[in-house]
Amino acid sequence: MKTLFLLTALLAAPLPVQAKDAPPRKLEQLTPEIDALFLKFQADAHIPGMVYGIVQDGRLAYVKGVGVQTLDDKRAVTADSRFRIASMTKAFTALAILHLRDQGKLRLDDLAEDHIPEMKRWTYPTSDSPRIRVRDLLHHVGGLVTDDPWGDRQQILSQQDFTKMIAAGVPFSRTPQSQHEYSNYGYALLGRIVANASGMAYTDYVQRTILTPLGMTSSGFDVTKTPKAHYARGYRWENDAWSPEPEMIDGAFNAMGGLQVSANDYAKWVAFLLSAWPARDAADHGPVKRATVREMAQGLNFVTVANRIGASGATACKQAAAYAMGWRVAQDCDLGLTLAHGGGYPGYGSHVMLMPDHGVGVFALSNRTYAGPSAPAWDSAVAMDQAGLLPGRAVPVTPAVADAYAAVRAAYAAGNLAPLDGKLAMNFLLDRSAANWTAELARLKGAVGDCPTAEPLAPTGAMSASFRLNCAKGQLDGMLLLAPTTPATIQALRFRVVVP
Repeated sequence: MKTLFLLTALLAAPLPVQAKDAPPRKLEQLTPEIDALFLKFQADAHIPGMVYGIVQDGRLAYVKGVGVQTLDDKRAVTADSRFRIASMTKAFTALAILHLRDQGKLRLDDLAEDHIPEMKRWTYPTSDSPRIRVRDLLHHVGGLVTDDPWGDRQQILSQQDFTKMIAAGVPFSRTPQSQHEYSNYGYALLGRIVANASGMAYTDYVQRTILTPLGMTSSGFDVTKTPKAHYARGYRWENDAWSPEPEMIDGAFNAMGGLQVSANDYAKWVAFLLSAWPARDAADHGPVKRATVREMAQGLNFVTVANRIGASGATACKQAAAYAMGWRVAQDCDLGLTLAHGGGYPGYGSHVMLMPDHGVGVFALSNRTYAGPSAPAWDSAVAMDQAGLLPGRAVPVTPAVADAYAAVRAAYAAGNLAPLDGKLAMNFLLDRSAANWTAELARLKGAVGDCPTAEPLAPTGAMSASFRLNCAKGQLDGMLLLAPTTPATIQALRFRVVVP
């Protein structure tokens, strides 16, 4: 019963039309516009220092530091300056959990209390409440209350005091698994699960399995060891003046927001994540499997409709967004699949957004409390799209689709289904008779005539495609959908005259 919806969507999907008249601009031609976006944000938000970068084709294609690391010595921000990234740490925690799952040391559907015994004594809000799973903590559906900014100040909590906090229980905000509600506490619990399941400290596990393999040698959780030459001190803007925030040491809430990185290091992380797309047969050399990285983009079913971040948000298509695993995932009309996350922390604000369909990521790090540069990051992505710098990855035409398409064109030319003999799924003629198809093909030919040429085939998957035929009196759009049979057969075919 969903077939009609799918066919309508395929027909409505963009066909392989002509490229834009203007040739794509080069990134270096666009960087003055990108610089202007971030400089305006820096000034408006009263940010002492900031660094931003664009990752493209597996490398840091552009990076720039503005302002100062510290107000005392006025040392300039560079790509080696180290900033705390706050909640952008959550993606590292999520990947650590998935890596442990891949190793067989936990399951996402395990009860969290099986890995944190202190949770066994928690009192749930109702007698029919499901007990919290590891998966629920990843997606922020554990029923815990939103805890910004309280959670940020728990960074320095000792592991011993965190154990006491867990044992004391929590007041639930809602029934687990009933609704999304962002929880720093929940990701701190995931850090404890990483430690208990791996048998080593959370920070050691992330260092060993992610940071070191990716060559992120300037990144870590102990900010007290940061060389002064590279340390971006965190500030707050209050009463029209800057004042330094406390320099919080590494503690039990590190898994929710304690990581410190440089732009050069963080670009390696972004490039690694983007390299997971598209799925392919090439060797898998990453510290974590490509399929596991792509799994992080699976949003849970509490989907919201929201405006795109940035200046274009008011007029752009609405996004369908959900929280995945350490990422806010959305489908964007222009940018395709997006993964994004902000970071707000005493002394720091950051943002990252990935566009896996295009192999591009934009990130920015700043040293002012909660000054997350989300708007200029998204505006930069939109500017890149408008400049033709986000080409889509071509979906390959599979032999099965190519063979079916050739037979469809032959059937149109013949005016009957004879060329499709042996290529139709069992439902095809039950859904519409051969005689009816002959009449339909005659009607279409009467409207547009013969169609000797066509635009390039636009596959929408390995088993479906949209197409456009160039005819004597106009154009004809169509789609074909193959059935899950071996050999593949045609289960559905649609035509539509293009209205000028």
